[in-house]
Amino acid sequence: MADIFTFHNIGTLFMLILLQAVLGFDNLLYISLESKKVEPEQRKRVRVIGISLAIVLRIGLLFLLMTLITLFQDELFAINIGDKVASSFNGHSLIVLFGGGFIIYTAMKEIWHMISHESLEEDKADDRKKKSATSVIVMIVLMNLVFSFDSILSAMALTSTIDNDTAELILMSIAIVVSGIMMIFLANRVARFLEKNRMFEVLGLFVLFLVGVMLLTEGGHLADIVLWGHPILPMNKATFYFVIIILVLVDIVQSKYQKKIIRLEQAEENRERKEKNKSNFSD
Repeated sequence: MADIFTFHNIGTLFMLILLQAVLGFDNLLYISLESKKVEPEQRKRVRVIGISLAIVLRIGLLFLLMTLITLFQDELFAINIGDKVASSFNGHSLIVLFGGGFIIYTAMKEIWHMISHESLEEDKADDRKKKSATSVIVMIVLMNLVFSFDSILSAMALTSTIDNDTAELILMSIAIVVSGIMMIFLANRVARFLEKNRMFEVLGLFVLFLVGVMLLTEGGHLADIVLWGHPILPMNKATFYFVIIILVLVDIVQSKYQKKIIRLEQAEENRERKEKNKSNFSD
């Protein structure tokens, strides 16, 4: 045990937990939005069960990747169409591409749902058609695994300086469990925040859409896709978080500006009403 929890390894463990927390942001948002598809009294239980199962499967995925990493990196098939399209797909790229495409589909479906109804009555009627808890748990676990690939591979790169393979496995497993517990703790709070501030749901869905785009570019890069001589480049993580910050700031400013306009309009209506009442009284 002394060989595992050295000063260097403890520092690495801290970085691993931080890495898992940062990379888990988009996963956390997906879990919060997906859990809304079940009955309100089941949502907390669904999030806890989904994330707990995902933690167990993440550790299993960690062991699998460390022993069979070459199977995910080796080429499975290639698509080449003259000088227009060139690609080389492996297991890792296919999983990331599928995850990105599915997240974009989910975000666009929910955005369309928000703007396609003409009345609140239709929304309320549609709310009764909830998904089963089991189906939502399955989706949370599957998407958690999709998000896990990059975080686990990044963790493996971070722990490459550790000579002891057992220590490497133990530290990454601890980081996965700790980040999973943090995710359970934060998922309930994010979900409650979105329930109380429904205007931020639109922001959350567009953030999720950007996550899908980021995964698609990452998958395209991993598959070495070249379209008409232009290779697909992955979205820079710094660019992604910068765009998220700008979106949040725009949403906050717009929300405050709308409230200010409503207050001014109400004040104007009250002033006109008072003047009208005075005019009627004088007559």
